[in-house]
Amino acid sequence: MSLRNLLLSTVASVSFFAKPVAAQNAGERLFYYIDREDSYNSLVRHIDQITVVAPQVYVIDSLGIMWGSLDKRVSALAKAHNVKIMALFTNEGFQQAGLHRLLSDTAARNRAVQSMTSMCKDNGYWGVQFDVENLNIVDRDRFTSWYGDAATSLHAVGCKISIAVVHKTQEGAGPTAYGRFMEDSWRGGYDLAALSRIGDFISLMTYSEHTRRTTPGPVAGMPWMREAVDYFLRFVPPEKLSLGIPTYGGHWFTQYDAASPSRASSTSESVNWTWGAGLADRNGATVQWDPVQQVPFASYTVGGINEWVFLEDSRAFKAKLALAREKKLRGFSVWVLGTEDERIWDVLKAQR
Repeated sequence: MSLRNLLLSTVASVSFFAKPVAAQNAGERLFYYIDREDSYNSLVRHIDQITVVAPQVYVIDSLGIMWGSLDKRVSALAKAHNVKIMALFTNEGFQQAGLHRLLSDTAARNRAVQSMTSMCKDNGYWGVQFDVENLNIVDRDRFTSWYGDAATSLHAVGCKISIAVVHKTQEGAGPTAYGRFMEDSWRGGYDLAALSRIGDFISLMTYSEHTRRTTPGPVAGMPWMREAVDYFLRFVPPEKLSLGIPTYGGHWFTQYDAASPSRASSTSESVNWTWGAGLADRNGATVQWDPVQQVPFASYTVGGINEWVFLEDSRAFKAKLALAREKKLRGFSVWVLGTEDERIWDVLKAQR
């Protein structure tokens, strides 16, 4: 299928939630925002279809110092359209050593809590989301305690608190060394039951199923997403769980690096919908639909070497919405404004 025909294909609409968005928590539409013009332009075009905008614009370092700011245009736009703002902060560079120092220092943790509370109150935000990653399993209890302190402080000033949590589908590390690495540094540090009790909701990061560290595959295949949701629902009530939905795709290719001892290796990069579909089209590939994974993909050769693109389009988006509805979840958390197939907004319009 050519890119032109792919983009002109129609999107069948389905009902998402029977009740109006305002009538039940399951209809919450959270979209992440980054400080980039394509993200801003998407927000401007589609603000009326969003209930929560979550800008990732703040950072906390190992001393508990917070910095960052939100584009005033975004604040004004959200206010004019009655859209809630839940500001995200990340731990600096997702550095594990720095995060460990922060969690091991009571004064730094308190400093961070005071900063995020002031930031939320002074700016009139609806709430704050923790986007703390590369959390080692040894810091599990310290992290839970810090999150609890933040919840107490934020709730006291009328702010909500939530957390984005890395995906997980089973107990323990599983059968591979890669699984051990993920359990050690990316999954095992989150006490799901405790975080659910403490905070207002959890955004499950059901994306990055396959990355530059793995073999080629979907960013978020449906069987894997279902497993992750079912696992989280063992610890988190559905009304406190928001399904993570990606709008970006992945491009797998061979990379040459003259500075590396191995010189060449397989890797991947994130691509937006337009560029990902364009890569397939320019290389004469047919974009196919995987009925099991429920995502579009294509493969082709460049210089005799195989490359793959796994994408997220409106059809894949609709399938993920159906999963959220089936499991009666709070709603969804989309990463990220600006990379999407524009047709997803037609899907959402049809489901109001």
